[in-house]
Amino acid sequence: MSAIVPRPPEARLVETRQRGWVNPYAGLNAFDFIRQAPSPEISAYVEHFWVVTWTDLSEPYEQRIVSHPTVNMTITQDFHQIAGVIKGGFSYTMRDSGRVLGTRFRPGGFRPFLGGPVSQLTGRFVEIGEMYGAAGTTLVEQVLAESDARAAIALTETFLLSLGPHPDPLAEEVAALVAMVENDVSVTRVDELAARSGRSVRSLQRLFRDYVGIGPKWVIRRFRLHEAAERIYEGLDLATLAAELGYTDQAHLTRDFTAAVGMPPAAYARLGSQA
Repeated sequence: MSAIVPRPPEARLVETRQRGWVNPYAGLNAFDFIRQAPSPEISAYVEHFWVVTWTDLSEPYEQRIVSHPTVNMTITQDFHQIAGVIKGGFSYTMRDSGRVLGTRFRPGGFRPFLGGPVSQLTGRFVEIGEMYGAAGTTLVEQVLAESDARAAIALTETFLLSLGPHPDPLAEEVAALVAMVENDVSVTRVDELAARSGRSVRSLQRLFRDYVGIGPKWVIRRFRLHEAAERIYEGLDLATLAAELGYTDQAHLTRDFTAAVGMPPAAYARLGSQA
């Protein structure tokens, strides 16, 4: 297997923010975040690579994340693991200086690297070396030793291709369905998504658990929470938002939002007004 050659930085590294960061602008002075598109050879499986870098922090900084319905592989000095879909929110505390290199797989895209239902990883963190043995351990060592983020990403791509993944039409189908849920806020119920997919509700549930790692109801609700967080942060009225996103009432949205984000919508709106 030939090595992936990094593309020029101006073609691949793009400064960006994305849904899922809680209070996204608070950390602008604490860390740098970039997202990089995968090479064509690995794009059927990987959605993007992401890199968080911080230098000489005067005090620890904690960043909370409201997770996506995806598998991530992360490598940093603190840990090097594969994370299944995380149902709740989670956080990472940055200290001193450091870097996290993450690989976000497409929904369904990790199944060829697992060889079984992705649901077996849901809510779990598995060491890369434990899953892939000596080859995984070597990857971690190489990535940690490489100071250039683009070269570290190229090492990761080469490693993933060496595992010999094969395209899977079902993975493509589920990725398209997840993208539909993410981009169309009118999709608020599983039966609606099943009708659009041409599958029965039960068939859709099996497909999502096998390839995404979690059921379609959770995926729908999680993307609606991402939408809610973004729009509450911008000051949108909560009652109006709850009705638009398919919640039974404002209290229902408040409960779900607080559990995932770690604070009630009113407190989050105040953060947005201060940004």
